[in-house]
Amino acid sequence: MLTAAGLAMPRGAGAATAISPEAVIATWYKLVLELVRHTATYSPPVASRTFGYLGVTTWEIVAQFDGLTSLAGQLNDLTPPPVTDRSLDQAAVLHGALSTAVGKLFENTGPTGQRALKAMVEKLGAKVAGGLDPVLAKASLNQGAAIAGHILDWAATDGGAVVENMGFPETYALTDGPAHWVPTSPIRMQQLPLLPGWGKNRPFAMKGDRPCGLPPPPDYSEDATSAFHAEAMEVYTTVKGLTDEQKAIARFWSDDPMLSPTPPGHWISIFLQIADRDKLPAPRLADGLARLGVAVADGFIACWRVKFEYDLLRPVTYIRRLIDPKWDPLLITPPFPEYPSGHSTQSAAAAAVLTAMLGPDFAFEDATLAADGLPARSFTSFDAAAREAALSRLYGGIHYRAAIERGLEQGACVGAFAAGLKTL
Repeated sequence: MLTAAGLAMPRGAGAATAISPEAVIATWYKLVLELVRHTATYSPPVASRTFGYLGVTTWEIVAQFDGLTSLAGQLNDLTPPPVTDRSLDQAAVLHGALSTAVGKLFENTGPTGQRALKAMVEKLGAKVAGGLDPVLAKASLNQGAAIAGHILDWAATDGGAVVENMGFPETYALTDGPAHWVPTSPIRMQQLPLLPGWGKNRPFAMKGDRPCGLPPPPDYSEDATSAFHAEAMEVYTTVKGLTDEQKAIARFWSDDPMLSPTPPGHWISIFLQIADRDKLPAPRLADGLARLGVAVADGFIACWRVKFEYDLLRPVTYIRRLIDPKWDPLLITPPFPEYPSGHSTQSAAAAAVLTAMLGPDFAFEDATLAADGLPARSFTSFDAAAREAALSRLYGGIHYRAAIERGLEQGACVGAFAAGLKTL
């Protein structure tokens, strides 16, 4: 159930307020993960963009209080935010910023989401203000709102601020030829692809012309001896012979919009679980959220650009046309071109950031979907989790092998830009 009232708000160690800065951050992010589920326009690319801007907003505040390095001048077109007087209360500044940013980024959420937002602002606001001089509390909240406004002004110029018609274009010319994407859903709105211009958005950290591009997929062929036909046959035979474990993996990483926090939200959830388990202080928490948000956001920009460059048809189209007209994949095929796999790209980007931050052999448990009845899964490293997420798309029957492997390569490239940001 989407509600702010039920979110835990643990007390921090600070004397000024009844809640720590890291608790303010975590509490807001938990609500955001629920809002993503309840906001119809929040497809995975849109969700990734929001996590990018929320991460930057959070980092810029924590960096000012802790004397750390701003991302201004490192991220594309980001200028320095308003300077914060360190005599202000950090938790209150963070609450003022996140309430402003989340309110704007989710202004089109439904009535339930709006009620949850209002309740969060009021309940967490009262917690933050407890013990503070009212003048200090107001000044701190206003400073947070000013920093959020600065980041939101920057966000408004990236090309992705307006999502009309749920992200589906009103008009779009499908590419002629048997190799190219065609609709795979009977839903009327999905007869055109989702967000075909997303790859043109301004990236956060990626630099250069066509950063993290990919070579073309295997040449399309209907010849039964071709490499392309072999990839389609692998999808076909894999799905027909799935084990219970493979089905569980496919469903665990399905991350469907409106039914989950989406793929980028899944990785944010993983990091929040680790932060809670290991009691990460605010600078480490904010650093991770900023880098992770940048990585998944840039991952979807890079991936979507390549998807629409090559415009490759989905396995279900090829298999029903040439192998078995009655075949069904395990998962629902998303409404956009196939190559590369978005799950693979953004998961590898997230793994690159978290590996750089926490180490290559960092074991963790992921209980993101426990409340949905899907048991937690354990991983020996972030790379292992990313590879399982990528392979889940083969088990689900929605991606060829090349899209998975090249997506992992692309994600490693994207993640390197985010991991390379200077924060100390």
